[in-house]
Amino acid sequence: MRSDAAGHGRLLVISALGVVEIFAWGTSFYLPAVLAGPIAQDTGWPLAWVVSGLSVGLVVAAFASPWVGATIHRHGGRPVLALAALLLAAGLVVLGTAPALPIFLAGWLVIGFGMGCGLYDPAFATLGRLYGAEARPAISTLTLWGGFASTVCWPLSAFLVDHLGWRGACLAYAGLHLLITLPLVLGLVPRAPTLPIVQDGQRSDSVSLSMQERRAFWLMAGVLVLGGAIMALMSVHLITLLQARDVALAAAVSYGALIGPAQVGARIVEMSLKGRHHPLWTLTAAFGLVALGLGLLAFGAPGVALALVLYGAGNGIYSIARGTVPLVLFGPERYAPLVGRLARPGLVAQALAPLLGAFVLTNSGPNTLWIMLAILALANVGLIASLWSNVCSEVDDQ
Repeated sequence: MRSDAAGHGRLLVISALGVVEIFAWGTSFYLPAVLAGPIAQDTGWPLAWVVSGLSVGLVVAAFASPWVGATIHRHGGRPVLALAALLLAAGLVVLGTAPALPIFLAGWLVIGFGMGCGLYDPAFATLGRLYGAEARPAISTLTLWGGFASTVCWPLSAFLVDHLGWRGACLAYAGLHLLITLPLVLGLVPRAPTLPIVQDGQRSDSVSLSMQERRAFWLMAGVLVLGGAIMALMSVHLITLLQARDVALAAAVSYGALIGPAQVGARIVEMSLKGRHHPLWTLTAAFGLVALGLGLLAFGAPGVALALVLYGAGNGIYSIARGTVPLVLFGPERYAPLVGRLARPGLVAQALAPLLGAFVLTNSGPNTLWIMLAILALANVGLIASLWSNVCSEVDDQ
């Protein structure tokens, strides 16, 4: 059943997907961090509207994600990831040639569909279809690659803007997808194994869930909503929050830079354990660390660097847990469509949370936002505890 997948070296497949993920994230989610300022300065478009393009894209990705999951379930991830490369390239061309703000935002609609087809959740679903119950280490390794997206693409974006301008940077990234990520997908990602045939002659797309599985699904969706909101709030507002604590801009940027290495380091530790523990332990550790780090920051404890390292480590292994927990809870046969459904609420949260954070900052101040972040993290620890209880009760019933 898995002969096609086995015919390609697993490490080669994961490495190809890793490069694809670096550029999928770097040319979409991480793109405004470097390009938003030059775009606003060059065009005169309001910075808030330029940055809002990412929120537009995330909403589109959210509404596309169930279709993406179902399509990967039926046909495998190869055609979907190839479509992602084409959509990201097309959207970047629209951005790079946009004569007016509405056209620019329309480009983000296209990029959003590409994000829905090409970020972590579709890649996880692709690995689930290829490797079934054995996909857990592949998912962990893929997140290690993805952790370098900002490390690679922020300096690359800055270089391209300096030498080609922001429009040239967008067009260069479009060419990169056509010349690198698309061939990697078509050349190195194997076709998925054929689904079993059911009695009526159709492919099996069953995603029926028992009552306890439905409860686990909604608890996991809640974890992804709160996790996505926290990640988006920290990504967008961290520097502002640190500066409000009288941290100089240069120091705030240096502190923020600790998050990336902490994420990668924690993922390496998780991978070194070789999956000998239930992935819910990974999820528990993730938000234990996130809650501890944000709690220290919320209450103004000394040691900003330590708090951000704790947060970064937790966020790093959270990326692994969000892919591996559903695989264990629901099994490989239903993994792709359920991951697609689970992705939607988390992506919506990522799109809306920065706007909520800006409102809180404006009307209540940075201390309130710090406390809100800590409360969200503690609430997620509570949801994970409920997920543990649900899993244990299911085992007892069996």
